[in-house]
Amino acid sequence: MSFAAFRASLRRQALSASFKRAELRTSSFRKYSTEAPPAAKSNTGLYVGLGAVVLGGGVAYYLYDSSSDTAKATSTALKSAAQSAKVATNFVPTKADYQKVYNRIAEVIDDAGDYDNGSFGPVVLRLAWHASGTYDKATGTGGSNYATMRFQPESLHGANAGLHVAREVMEKVKQEFSWISYGDLWTLAGVAAVQEMAGPKVPWRPGRIDGFESHSPPDGRLPDASQGAPHIRDIFYRMGFDDQEIVALCGAHALGRCHTDRSGYDGPWTFSPTMFTNDYYKLLFDEKWVWRKWNGPKQLEDKKTKSLMMLPTDYVLTQDKSFKKYVKAYADDVDLFFKDFSAAFAKLLELGVPTQQFVASEAWIMQTVDEQKS
Repeated sequence: MSFAAFRASLRRQALSASFKRAELRTSSFRKYSTEAPPAAKSNTGLYVGLGAVVLGGGVAYYLYDSSSDTAKATSTALKSAAQSAKVATNFVPTKADYQKVYNRIAEVIDDAGDYDNGSFGPVVLRLAWHASGTYDKATGTGGSNYATMRFQPESLHGANAGLHVAREVMEKVKQEFSWISYGDLWTLAGVAAVQEMAGPKVPWRPGRIDGFESHSPPDGRLPDASQGAPHIRDIFYRMGFDDQEIVALCGAHALGRCHTDRSGYDGPWTFSPTMFTNDYYKLLFDEKWVWRKWNGPKQLEDKKTKSLMMLPTDYVLTQDKSFKKYVKAYADDVDLFFKDFSAAFAKLLELGVPTQQFVASEAWIMQTVDEQKS
């Protein structure tokens, strides 16, 4: 049996066992959206105007093929104009169309060969997280709208090291479904990654548009793994999250691993880095963690096997009184973790997107590949 088939079998078992809690999570989902910025800051009129002029002139191919900065900017404006026009007229792809994109994402995630335990899922989830986690509620900048990680210098920010892998994987899907914006593609990919790795259902809806390099947020808005509790709160409070949501979102570290050629850190957080579980929280309490003796940045390793790692920002969750109570709650109750992660992650993915851009008033629940087969 192939690794992908074996993992698929485990996912089916997990999904069967959690069918009832999935219904609970769906019914208890809290809808979130970001308020629209002041009308004076809107570029929709500009985008639509450019779209009408340039599309009418029949030069779309030149703009797509040209490597000049002007052509790229104009091409981006065209795409944004088309997306804005669709929202304004309710002429948008159906949920069934987005389900097809989801299904293709699920396929490419599993087609990873020897890369990181045979799955692109964790790095794709990280792409969705980092593309959304730059939001600043005070200024209304950053977030998943505009998909600015396509541009430098954001793509070169230290926190985004290695995410070219995920962007390249998603580009395969983009070439097949050119009508979807990068922001919608990347966030939908994050949803697919969580759900296809036996995680909770994450409500999602489309409506993000592709922006310009000028929309890029400054460096330093994503978490620095070497820091402590004050830094964590500064980062997450800026986005509008509280302590409970912070701890829930950190549970994504159940998946994936760190790489020395990216963050400088090394190793996985759990023994099953391609299965979405609450093991991250359990291990924080159940294992004895010691500082690793090596030439890399300061990180912890489990004393027993020395095969797992925790970052300073992970370990501080057990040292801070407010954070610790949620870590304990999620270690004891996987259903509670799944419910809270789903709500917090759905909120994260909508940060920075004006409410009127969404093509649906209520978020959608996308079916997993296995559910569609049953």
